[in-house]
Amino acid sequence: MDFFGRMSPLRAYRDLRLFLAGRETYELGFLAAAMLITGFFIYAFAKDSAVEPTYKRDIVYVQQWRADRTEAQIRAQQAIDAPIKAKAMAEQKAAQEKRQAGFKKMDDALSRWGL
Repeated sequence: MDFFGRMSPLRAYRDLRLFLAGRETYELGFLAAAMLITGFFIYAFAKDSAVEPTYKRDIVYVQQWRADRTEAQIRAQQAIDAPIKAKAMAEQKAAQEKRQAGFKKMDDALSRWGL
């Protein structure tokens, strides 16, 4: 504990003031610029690190069906479910095509740049 006993904030401040007093004006300008640039990058990384979750749970409830259903009841339920399933498939396909168009646009831009 003897090591920390010799440390004093007042002596550290005096030492820093003496060190900075011996510097040229341009050195202090470069010090300020370096501190500002470093501070900006630390701020930018800290601000950008806040990630909002984009994943939404899609809860699928399973329907229980009686084992003694007739073939007509099964076909009637399939006729009811078919448009819902077709709509969901169409939405999924549209989202996939939109995503593919975005990737194609980016690929074309990179190709124009020669990458």
